Amino acid sequence: MPGFCYLFLELPGFYYDSEKNRYFRLLPGHNNYNPLTKESIQYKAMECKRLRLLEEEEKQKKKTTRAGLNSSMLLQKRQLGLLSSTSYCRLVHELKVNCMQRRKIEIHSPDSSVAGTNNFKIIVADVACERIFTVNDVEHGGCKYGIINLSGLGKESLTVEMYDNLYFTNRKVNSVCWASLTHPDSHVLYPFKKSKISIQLPQVCIMLHRTTNFQEDISSSCVSWELQKRQAVPVCFQHHCSAALTQASQGPAGDRPGMLCSFKISTAWSCAWCLNPQADNCFSTGLTRRVLVTNVVTGHRQTFGTSSDVLAQQFATQTPMLYNGCRSGEIFSIDVRQRNRKGQSWKAIRLFHDSAVTSVRLLEAEHYLMAADMAGKIKLWDLRTAKCVKQYKGHHNEYAILPLHVNEEEGLLTAVGQDCYTRIWSLQDAHLLRTIPSPHPSSKDAIPSVVFSSRLGGSRGVPGLLMAVKQDLYHFSYN
Repeated sequence: MPGFCYLFLELPGFYYDSEKNRYFRLLPGHNNYNPLTKESIQYKAMECKRLRLLEEEEKQKKKTTRAGLNSSMLLQKRQLGLLSSTSYCRLVHELKVNCMQRRKIEIHSPDSSVAGTNNFKIIVADVACERIFTVNDVEHGGCKYGIINLSGLGKESLTVEMYDNLYFTNRKVNSVCWASLTHPDSHVLYPFKKSKISIQLPQVCIMLHRTTNFQEDISSSCVSWELQKRQAVPVCFQHHCSAALTQASQGPAGDRPGMLCSFKISTAWSCAWCLNPQADNCFSTGLTRRVLVTNVVTGHRQTFGTSSDVLAQQFATQTPMLYNGCRSGEIFSIDVRQRNRKGQSWKAIRLFHDSAVTSVRLLEAEHYLMAADMAGKIKLWDLRTAKCVKQYKGHHNEYAILPLHVNEEEGLLTAVGQDCYTRIWSLQDAHLLRTIPSPHPSSKDAIPSVVFSSRLGGSRGVPGLLMAVKQDLYHFSYN
Protein backbone atom coordinates (compact mmCIF):
# COMPACT_ATOMS: atom_id res chain seq x y z
CA MET A 1 0.00 0.00 0.00
CA PRO A 2 1.45 3.40 -0.97
CA GLY A 3 2.72 5.36 1.99
CA PHE A 4 2.60 2.29 4.27
CA CYS A 5 5.70 1.39 6.26
CA TYR A 6 6.48 -1.14 8.95
CA LEU A 7 7.31 0.06 12.44
CA PHE A 8 9.81 -2.23 14.16
CA LEU A 9 9.54 -2.11 17.94
CA GLU A 10 11.93 -3.25 20.63
CA LEU A 11 10.51 -6.43 22.11
CA PRO A 12 11.74 -7.79 25.47
CA GLY A 13 13.90 -10.87 24.91
CA PHE A 14 14.16 -10.27 21.13
CA TYR A 15 16.33 -8.30 18.76
CA TYR A 16 15.62 -7.22 15.18
CA ASP A 17 18.09 -8.15 12.42
CA SER A 18 17.76 -5.56 9.65
CA GLU A 19 19.64 -7.71 7.12
CA LYS A 20 17.35 -10.73 7.57
CA ASN A 21 14.30 -8.56 8.23
CA ARG A 22 13.08 -10.57 11.20
CA TYR A 23 13.20 -10.85 15.00
CA PHE A 24 15.41 -13.34 16.86
CA ARG A 25 15.07 -14.51 20.43
CA LEU A 26 17.87 -13.68 22.87
CA LEU A 27 18.57 -17.09 24.39
CA PRO A 28 20.86 -17.55 27.42
CA GLY A 29 23.87 -19.78 27.00
CA HIS A 30 25.58 -22.09 29.50
CA ASN A 31 25.46 -20.94 33.14
CA ASN A 32 22.88 -18.34 32.12
CA TYR A 33 25.57 -16.46 30.16
CA ASN A 34 24.41 -14.91 26.92
CA PRO A 35 27.18 -13.41 24.73
CA LEU A 36 24.53 -11.80 22.52
CA THR A 37 23.47 -8.58 24.24
CA LYS A 38 21.85 -5.37 23.09
CA GLU A 39 25.19 -3.56 23.55
CA SER A 40 27.08 -6.09 21.43
CA ILE A 41 24.45 -5.85 18.69
CA GLN A 42 24.69 -2.04 18.69
CA TYR A 43 28.50 -2.21 18.62
CA LYS A 44 28.41 -4.59 15.65
CA ALA A 45 26.10 -2.23 13.75
CA MET A 46 28.33 0.77 14.53
CA GLU A 47 31.44 -1.12 13.44
CA CYS A 48 29.81 -2.11 10.15
CA LYS A 49 28.89 1.53 9.53
CA ARG A 50 32.43 2.69 10.32
CA LEU A 51 34.04 0.18 7.98
CA ARG A 52 31.59 1.09 5.21
CA LEU A 53 32.40 4.80 5.55
CA LEU A 54 36.14 4.11 5.57
CA GLU A 55 35.79 2.06 2.40
CA GLU A 56 33.77 4.80 0.70
CA GLU A 57 36.38 7.43 1.60
CA GLU A 58 39.21 5.34 0.17
CA LYS A 59 37.40 4.63 -3.10
CA GLN A 60 36.40 8.15 -4.04
CA LYS A 61 37.10 11.73 -3.14
CA LYS A 62 34.66 13.30 -0.76
CA LYS A 63 32.12 15.55 -2.46
CA THR A 64 30.86 18.78 -0.97
CA THR A 65 27.65 18.61 1.03
CA ARG A 66 26.40 21.85 -0.58
CA ALA A 67 24.72 21.40 -3.94
CA GLY A 68 26.48 23.15 -6.81
CA LEU A 69 29.52 24.18 -4.78
CA ASN A 70 32.77 23.71 -6.72
CA SER A 71 36.02 25.59 -7.22
CA SER A 72 35.26 26.88 -10.74
CA MET A 73 31.89 28.26 -9.64
CA LEU A 74 33.47 30.00 -6.64
CA LEU A 75 36.21 31.55 -8.77
CA GLN A 76 33.69 32.79 -11.30
CA LYS A 77 31.54 34.42 -8.62
CA ARG A 78 34.63 35.99 -7.05
CA GLN A 79 35.71 37.49 -10.38
CA LEU A 80 32.21 38.87 -10.96
CA GLY A 81 32.24 40.49 -7.55
CA LEU A 82 29.40 38.33 -6.23
CA LEU A 83 31.50 37.01 -3.36
CA SER A 84 33.49 38.97 -0.82
CA SER A 85 37.04 37.91 0.00
CA THR A 86 35.90 36.55 3.38
CA SER A 87 33.07 34.47 1.89
CA TYR A 88 35.32 33.20 -0.90
CA CYS A 89 38.03 32.03 1.53
CA ARG A 90 35.44 30.40 3.79
CA LEU A 91 33.84 28.43 0.93
CA VAL A 92 37.25 27.41 -0.42
CA HIS A 93 38.09 25.96 2.99
CA GLU A 94 34.80 24.05 2.89
CA LEU A 95 35.81 22.49 -0.41
CA LYS A 96 39.23 21.59 0.92
CA VAL A 97 37.81 20.03 4.08
CA ASN A 98 35.55 17.77 2.03
CA CYS A 99 38.50 16.63 -0.09
CA MET A 100 40.89 15.82 2.78
CA GLN A 101 42.53 12.41 2.46
CA ARG A 102 43.90 10.41 5.39
CA ARG A 103 47.59 9.50 5.53
CA LYS A 104 49.41 7.87 8.41
CA ILE A 105 52.37 9.78 9.84
CA GLU A 106 55.62 8.12 10.75
CA ILE A 107 56.83 9.23 14.18
CA HIS A 108 60.59 9.50 14.66
CA SER A 109 62.31 9.83 18.01
CA PRO A 110 65.91 9.95 19.30
CA ASP A 111 64.80 7.20 21.66
CA SER A 112 63.45 4.25 19.66
CA SER A 113 61.39 3.12 22.65
CA VAL A 114 59.29 6.31 22.63
CA ALA A 115 57.32 6.14 19.40
CA GLY A 116 54.41 3.75 19.20
CA THR A 117 54.60 2.42 22.75
CA ASN A 118 51.77 4.31 24.50
CA ASN A 119 48.29 5.31 23.42
CA PHE A 120 47.65 8.98 22.70
CA LYS A 121 45.09 10.47 25.05
CA ILE A 122 45.34 14.24 24.50
CA ILE A 123 47.17 16.36 21.93
CA VAL A 124 47.25 20.17 22.22
CA ALA A 125 49.01 22.48 19.74
CA ASP A 126 50.71 25.74 20.65
CA VAL A 127 49.47 29.00 19.13
CA ALA A 128 51.82 28.76 16.14
CA CYS A 129 50.97 25.05 15.60
CA GLU A 130 54.69 24.26 15.57
CA ARG A 131 54.64 21.88 18.53
CA ILE A 132 52.16 19.44 20.01
CA PHE A 133 52.09 18.61 23.71
CA THR A 134 50.97 15.02 24.16
CA VAL A 135 49.51 13.07 27.05
CA ASN A 136 49.89 9.32 26.60
CA ASP A 137 48.44 6.46 28.60
CA VAL A 138 51.08 4.22 30.15
CA GLU A 139 50.54 0.45 29.98
CA HIS A 140 50.80 -0.09 33.74
CA GLY A 141 48.47 2.86 34.44
CA GLY A 142 48.88 6.62 34.59
CA CYS A 143 50.07 9.14 32.01
CA LYS A 144 53.27 10.15 30.25
CA TYR A 145 54.08 13.44 28.50
CA GLY A 146 55.94 14.40 25.35
CA ILE A 147 56.50 17.09 22.70
CA ILE A 148 55.98 16.55 18.95
CA ASN A 149 57.75 18.79 16.46
CA LEU A 150 55.52 19.30 13.40
CA SER A 151 58.16 20.75 11.08
CA GLY A 152 58.52 17.36 9.39
CA LEU A 153 54.97 17.56 8.02
CA GLY A 154 56.19 19.73 5.14
CA LYS A 155 58.28 16.87 3.79
CA GLU A 156 57.02 14.33 1.28
CA SER A 157 57.50 11.44 3.71
CA LEU A 158 55.12 13.00 6.28
CA THR A 159 57.23 12.41 9.37
CA VAL A 160 57.31 14.15 12.74
CA GLU A 161 59.76 14.07 15.62
CA MET A 162 58.60 13.15 19.11
CA TYR A 163 60.58 13.86 22.27
CA ASP A 164 59.52 11.96 25.34
CA ASN A 165 59.59 13.25 28.91
CA LEU A 166 60.58 10.50 31.31
CA TYR A 167 58.25 11.95 33.94
CA PHE A 168 54.94 10.16 34.34
CA THR A 169 52.16 10.08 36.91
CA ASN A 170 49.68 7.42 37.98
CA ARG A 171 46.95 10.06 38.15
CA LYS A 172 44.41 10.95 35.46
CA VAL A 173 45.00 14.13 33.44
CA ASN A 174 41.73 16.00 32.88
CA SER A 175 42.77 18.88 30.62
CA VAL A 176 45.84 20.61 29.19
CA CYS A 177 46.61 24.16 28.08
CA TRP A 178 49.73 26.04 27.04
CA ALA A 179 50.91 28.79 29.41
CA SER A 180 52.94 31.92 28.64
CA LEU A 181 54.98 32.69 31.74
CA THR A 182 58.28 33.98 30.34
CA HIS A 183 57.40 34.06 26.63
CA PRO A 184 54.53 32.74 24.44
CA ASP A 185 53.84 29.07 25.14
CA SER A 186 56.84 28.70 27.46
CA HIS A 187 55.10 26.26 29.82
CA VAL A 188 52.34 23.69 29.91
CA LEU A 189 49.57 23.70 32.50
CA TYR A 190 47.72 20.49 33.30
CA PRO A 191 45.57 19.42 36.26
CA PHE A 192 45.09 15.84 37.31
CA LYS A 193 42.98 14.26 39.98
CA LYS A 194 43.68 11.49 42.46
CA SER A 195 43.65 7.99 41.01
CA LYS A 196 42.94 4.72 42.73
CA ILE A 197 46.68 4.04 43.10
CA SER A 198 47.87 7.40 44.40
CA ILE A 199 47.19 8.65 47.91
CA GLN A 200 48.55 12.14 47.29
CA LEU A 201 46.41 15.24 46.87
CA PRO A 202 45.58 16.23 43.29
CA GLN A 203 47.91 18.86 41.85
CA VAL A 204 48.10 21.44 39.12
CA CYS A 205 51.51 21.43 37.48
CA ILE A 206 53.26 24.07 35.42
CA MET A 207 55.69 22.01 33.43
CA LEU A 208 58.80 23.35 31.75
CA HIS A 209 58.52 21.69 28.38
CA ARG A 210 61.54 20.57 26.45
CA THR A 211 62.09 22.10 23.03
CA THR A 212 62.71 20.01 19.95
CA ASN A 213 66.50 20.10 20.25
CA PHE A 214 66.39 18.83 23.84
CA GLN A 215 67.51 22.17 25.30
CA GLU A 216 65.91 23.41 28.50
CA ASP A 217 64.71 27.02 28.60
CA ILE A 218 67.09 28.45 31.21
CA SER A 219 65.06 31.58 31.99
CA SER A 220 62.01 29.45 32.74
CA SER A 221 64.07 27.27 35.04
CA CYS A 222 65.25 30.34 36.95
CA VAL A 223 61.69 31.52 37.44
CA SER A 224 60.75 28.24 39.03
CA TRP A 225 63.88 28.37 41.21
CA GLU A 226 62.92 31.87 42.42
CA LEU A 227 59.47 30.60 43.33
CA GLN A 228 61.01 28.02 45.59
CA LYS A 229 63.36 30.51 47.27
CA ARG A 230 60.56 32.99 48.00
CA GLN A 231 58.35 30.24 49.39
CA ALA A 232 55.40 32.20 48.03
CA VAL A 233 53.54 29.02 47.15
CA PRO A 234 53.93 25.38 48.16
CA VAL A 235 56.39 24.24 45.52
CA CYS A 236 57.96 20.86 44.95
CA PHE A 237 60.43 19.99 42.23
CA GLN A 238 60.77 16.59 40.65
CA HIS A 239 63.76 15.52 38.57
CA HIS A 240 62.76 13.22 35.75
CA CYS A 241 64.66 14.11 32.60
CA SER A 242 67.31 12.62 30.35
CA ALA A 243 71.06 12.99 30.70
CA ALA A 244 71.05 15.24 27.64
CA LEU A 245 68.87 17.72 29.47
CA THR A 246 71.10 17.55 32.56
CA GLN A 247 74.12 18.56 30.50
CA ALA A 248 72.18 21.30 28.71
CA SER A 249 70.90 23.09 31.83
CA GLN A 250 73.08 25.79 33.37
CA GLY A 251 72.74 28.47 36.05
CA PRO A 252 71.26 28.26 39.56
CA ALA A 253 68.62 25.77 38.46
CA GLY A 254 71.04 23.62 36.51
CA ASP A 255 70.82 20.79 39.01
CA ARG A 256 67.04 20.62 38.57
CA PRO A 257 66.45 19.72 34.91
CA GLY A 258 62.92 19.25 33.67
CA MET A 259 61.59 20.58 36.97
CA LEU A 260 57.92 20.74 37.78
CA CYS A 261 56.34 23.51 39.81
CA SER A 262 53.41 21.91 41.59
CA PHE A 263 50.52 23.57 43.40
CA LYS A 264 48.59 21.30 45.71
CA ILE A 265 44.84 21.84 45.44
CA SER A 266 41.64 19.85 45.63
CA THR A 267 40.18 17.78 42.80
CA ALA A 268 40.71 19.68 39.52
CA TRP A 269 38.56 19.24 36.41
CA SER A 270 39.79 22.02 34.13
CA CYS A 271 42.41 24.73 33.73
CA ALA A 272 42.99 27.94 31.78
CA TRP A 273 45.84 30.44 31.43
CA CYS A 274 45.19 34.19 31.33
CA LEU A 275 46.81 36.28 28.58
CA ASN A 276 45.23 39.59 29.57
CA PRO A 277 47.82 42.07 30.97
CA GLN A 278 45.47 43.06 33.81
CA ALA A 279 45.71 39.53 35.22
CA ASP A 280 49.26 38.72 34.15
CA ASN A 281 50.84 35.37 35.13
CA CYS A 282 47.52 34.03 36.42
CA PHE A 283 45.89 30.69 35.81
CA SER A 284 42.56 29.27 36.86
CA THR A 285 41.50 25.80 37.86
CA GLY A 286 37.96 24.49 37.85
CA LEU A 287 37.45 22.49 41.03
CA THR A 288 34.66 20.74 42.87
CA ARG A 289 32.15 23.52 43.55
CA ARG A 290 34.65 26.34 43.28
CA VAL A 291 37.00 28.26 41.01
CA LEU A 292 40.56 28.96 42.09
CA VAL A 293 42.54 31.78 40.42
CA THR A 294 46.27 31.72 41.22
CA ASN A 295 49.08 34.14 40.43
CA VAL A 296 52.06 31.91 39.70
CA VAL A 297 54.64 34.60 40.60
CA THR A 298 53.22 36.03 43.83
CA GLY A 299 51.31 32.93 44.92
CA HIS A 300 48.17 35.00 45.60
CA ARG A 301 44.99 32.95 45.36
CA GLN A 302 41.37 33.94 44.98
CA THR A 303 38.51 31.49 45.46
CA PHE A 304 35.00 31.77 44.01
CA GLY A 305 32.44 29.34 45.36
CA THR A 306 29.99 27.69 42.96
CA SER A 307 27.06 25.33 43.32
CA SER A 308 28.51 22.77 40.88
CA ASP A 309 31.77 21.28 39.58
CA VAL A 310 33.53 23.46 36.98
CA LEU A 311 34.35 21.23 33.97
CA ALA A 312 35.43 23.83 31.38
CA GLN A 313 37.15 27.22 31.44
CA GLN A 314 38.56 29.91 29.17
CA PHE A 315 39.92 33.40 29.79
CA ALA A 316 39.05 36.33 27.56
CA THR A 317 42.02 38.22 26.11
CA GLN A 318 40.53 41.71 25.70
CA THR A 319 39.16 41.83 29.25
CA PRO A 320 40.17 39.98 32.45
CA MET A 321 37.04 37.83 32.34
CA LEU A 322 36.98 34.10 33.03
CA TYR A 323 34.21 31.95 31.52
CA ASN A 324 33.24 28.72 33.29
CA GLY A 325 31.08 25.74 32.29
CA CYS A 326 29.57 23.65 35.10
CA ARG A 327 28.26 20.14 35.60
CA SER A 328 24.85 21.68 36.37
CA GLY A 329 24.70 23.13 32.84
CA GLU A 330 25.35 26.71 33.96
CA ILE A 331 27.87 28.96 32.21
CA PHE A 332 29.01 32.06 34.08
CA SER A 333 31.74 34.66 33.84
CA ILE A 334 33.96 36.18 36.54
CA ASP A 335 35.87 39.45 36.51
CA VAL A 336 39.11 38.30 38.16
CA ARG A 337 40.00 41.87 39.21
CA GLN A 338 37.24 42.00 41.80
CA ARG A 339 37.49 40.78 45.36
CA ASN A 340 35.62 37.64 46.29
CA ARG A 341 32.26 38.38 47.83
CA LYS A 342 29.76 36.07 49.47
CA GLY A 343 26.72 35.03 47.48
CA GLN A 344 26.33 34.91 43.69
CA SER A 345 26.67 38.65 42.93
CA TRP A 346 30.12 38.23 41.34
CA LYS A 347 28.69 36.28 38.38
CA ALA A 348 28.64 38.76 35.49
CA ILE A 349 27.02 36.68 32.71
CA ARG A 350 24.90 33.57 33.23
CA LEU A 351 23.83 31.12 30.50
CA PHE A 352 22.20 27.71 30.87
CA HIS A 353 22.38 24.33 29.12
CA ASP A 354 20.18 21.35 29.96
CA SER A 355 23.21 19.12 30.58
CA ALA A 356 26.76 19.31 31.94
CA VAL A 357 28.91 21.77 29.97
CA THR A 358 32.11 20.09 28.74
CA SER A 359 33.75 22.83 26.67
CA VAL A 360 33.57 26.63 26.25
CA ARG A 361 35.32 28.60 23.51
CA LEU A 362 35.25 32.37 22.98
CA LEU A 363 35.24 33.66 19.43
CA GLU A 364 37.86 36.24 18.50
CA ALA A 365 35.74 39.38 18.92
CA GLU A 366 34.59 37.96 22.28
CA HIS A 367 30.95 38.80 21.59
CA TYR A 368 30.10 35.13 21.08
CA LEU A 369 30.79 31.97 23.07
CA MET A 370 30.61 28.39 21.83
CA ALA A 371 29.62 25.70 24.35
CA ALA A 372 29.13 21.93 24.21
CA ASP A 373 27.41 19.68 26.74
CA MET A 374 27.00 16.01 27.66
CA ALA A 375 23.71 15.80 25.76
CA GLY A 376 25.66 16.31 22.52
CA LYS A 377 24.37 19.85 21.99
CA ILE A 378 26.69 22.56 20.66
CA LYS A 379 25.37 26.11 20.97
CA LEU A 380 26.64 29.53 19.91
CA TRP A 381 25.69 32.19 22.47
CA ASP A 382 25.54 35.94 21.91
CA LEU A 383 27.04 37.35 25.11
CA ARG A 384 25.49 40.78 24.53
CA THR A 385 21.93 39.43 24.59
CA ALA A 386 22.56 36.18 26.53
CA LYS A 387 20.70 34.25 23.81
CA CYS A 388 21.54 31.17 21.75
CA VAL A 389 21.85 32.19 18.09
CA LYS A 390 22.98 28.91 16.48
CA GLN A 391 23.02 25.17 17.18
CA TYR A 392 25.43 22.72 15.56
CA LYS A 393 23.70 19.37 15.24
CA GLY A 394 25.18 15.88 14.93
CA HIS A 395 27.63 15.84 17.85
CA HIS A 396 27.42 12.74 20.06
CA ASN A 397 28.13 12.72 23.77
CA GLU A 398 26.70 11.01 26.85
CA TYR A 399 29.15 11.51 29.72
CA ALA A 400 32.64 12.40 28.43
CA ILE A 401 34.48 15.73 28.74
CA LEU A 402 35.17 16.47 25.06
CA PRO A 403 36.74 19.67 23.68
CA LEU A 404 35.63 22.00 20.88
CA HIS A 405 38.07 23.34 18.27
CA VAL A 406 37.13 26.70 16.72
CA ASN A 407 39.06 27.96 13.66
CA GLU A 408 37.60 31.37 12.82
CA GLU A 409 40.08 32.17 10.05
CA GLU A 410 38.91 29.09 8.15
CA GLY A 411 35.30 29.46 9.35
CA LEU A 412 35.20 25.94 10.81
CA LEU A 413 34.17 24.16 14.00
CA THR A 414 35.59 20.72 14.79
CA ALA A 415 34.56 18.27 17.52
CA VAL A 416 35.13 14.58 18.22
CA GLY A 417 32.13 12.71 19.58
CA GLN A 418 31.96 9.87 22.04
CA ASP A 419 31.09 7.67 19.06
CA CYS A 420 34.67 8.40 17.84
CA TYR A 421 33.49 10.32 14.76
CA THR A 422 35.18 13.65 13.98
CA ARG A 423 32.70 16.21 12.68
CA ILE A 424 33.39 19.54 11.00
CA TRP A 425 30.76 22.31 10.71
CA SER A 426 30.60 25.68 9.02
CA LEU A 427 30.81 28.36 11.70
CA GLN A 428 28.63 30.74 9.73
CA ASP A 429 25.49 28.65 9.15
CA ALA A 430 26.10 25.54 11.34
CA HIS A 431 26.05 23.27 8.27
CA LEU A 432 27.67 19.86 8.86
CA LEU A 433 30.44 19.64 6.27
CA ARG A 434 32.25 16.41 7.02
CA THR A 435 31.92 13.33 9.24
CA ILE A 436 35.21 11.42 9.55
CA PRO A 437 35.16 7.85 10.93
CA SER A 438 37.99 6.75 13.20
CA PRO A 439 40.65 4.49 11.66
CA HIS A 440 40.31 2.29 14.78
CA PRO A 441 37.25 0.46 16.16
CA SER A 442 35.15 2.64 18.48
CA SER A 443 35.77 2.23 22.21
CA LYS A 444 36.03 4.36 25.35
CA ASP A 445 39.84 4.33 25.24
CA ALA A 446 40.04 5.08 21.49
CA ILE A 447 38.32 8.48 21.19
CA PRO A 448 40.53 10.49 18.79
CA SER A 449 42.18 13.74 19.83
CA VAL A 450 42.53 16.26 17.00
CA VAL A 451 44.19 19.53 15.98
CA PHE A 452 43.04 21.51 12.94
CA SER A 453 44.97 24.36 11.32
CA SER A 454 45.79 25.82 7.92
CA ARG A 455 49.43 26.05 9.11
CA LEU A 456 50.43 22.78 10.80
CA GLY A 457 54.14 23.14 11.44
CA GLY A 458 54.29 26.94 11.62
CA SER A 459 53.81 29.85 9.21
CA ARG A 460 55.11 27.78 6.29
CA GLY A 461 53.42 24.61 7.43
CA VAL A 462 50.87 22.42 5.70
CA PRO A 463 47.10 22.69 6.18
CA GLY A 464 44.81 19.96 7.43
CA LEU A 465 43.60 17.92 10.36
CA LEU A 466 45.93 16.05 12.72
CA MET A 467 44.35 13.05 14.45
CA ALA A 468 45.87 11.00 17.26
CA VAL A 469 44.15 7.73 18.10
CA LYS A 470 45.57 4.72 19.95
CA GLN A 471 49.30 4.66 19.10
CA ASP A 472 48.92 6.23 15.66
CA LEU A 473 49.06 9.74 14.24
CA TYR A 474 47.21 10.67 11.03
CA HIS A 475 47.25 13.72 8.80
CA PHE A 476 44.18 14.66 6.73
CA SER A 477 45.71 16.92 4.10
CA TYR A 478 44.26 19.48 1.66
CA ASN A 479 45.06 17.53 -1.50
